[in-house]
Amino acid sequence: MYSGTLYIISAPSGAGKTSLISKLLENIEQTEMAVSHTTRQPREGETNGKHYHFVSEEDFLNEVQNNNFLEHANVFGNYYGTSKKAADTLLQKGVDVILEIDWQGAQQVRKLVPEAYSIFILPPSLEELERRLRGRGTDTDEVIAKRLSQSRADIEHYNEFDYIVINDDFDQSVQLLASIFYANRARLEKQQITNKTLLDNFR
Repeated sequence: MYSGTLYIISAPSGAGKTSLISKLLENIEQTEMAVSHTTRQPREGETNGKHYHFVSEEDFLNEVQNNNFLEHANVFGNYYGTSKKAADTLLQKGVDVILEIDWQGAQQVRKLVPEAYSIFILPPSLEELERRLRGRGTDTDEVIAKRLSQSRADIEHYNEFDYIVINDDFDQSVQLLASIFYANRARLEKQQITNKTLLDNFR
C-alpha cells in the first residue's frame, strides 16, 4: 500500500494551472510533480531530469511498448509520457505526486490507478479565458482562436473529475487546492498507513 496519493490536475489553456501548481508546491511539503519524458529538444534554461527527461523517439517508443508509462501522448509531433516507476518510487516514500496532464491523459491514468484523485481547473468565464490568453502577448489572433476552440473542447470534460477549482481569485484557488490535499491526508485509510503505530496504541 502506498502512503502517498496520486493527483491528476488538468485545465484548458489559460486557466492558470501551471501557476497554481507552482504555488501549491511551495506551500505543501511532501508533494512533488512527476517529471515527464519527452522527445522534444530542451528549451533554454531547461535541465534534463528536472524539467523533463529528454529521450530519443526510439527510446520513448520502447518504453511505450513495455507499458512503462502511466499515460502518454503525441503533442504537435513530440511524445510526452509519465513513468510508472518514477511515480511509484515517490508514492512509496509517502510523497503526494501531481500529474499535470490533459483530460485524455487523465482517462488513461484512471484506468491504471483508479484510486487517484483528479482536479479540473476552470476559468471564471470564457471571456476571462480569452483575456488571459491575449494578455500573454505571445500569440497571433489565429493561434489564440485555435487555443480558445481547444479550450472549449477541453472544458466539456470537467465532469469526469473528482474536484473542480474555479480560478477566479488566485490566492483563494491555491487555498482550495491545498485543502483538497490536506483533507485527503486526514482520511481514515491514509491515517491507518501513515500513523499506524500511533493508532495501534489506542486499541
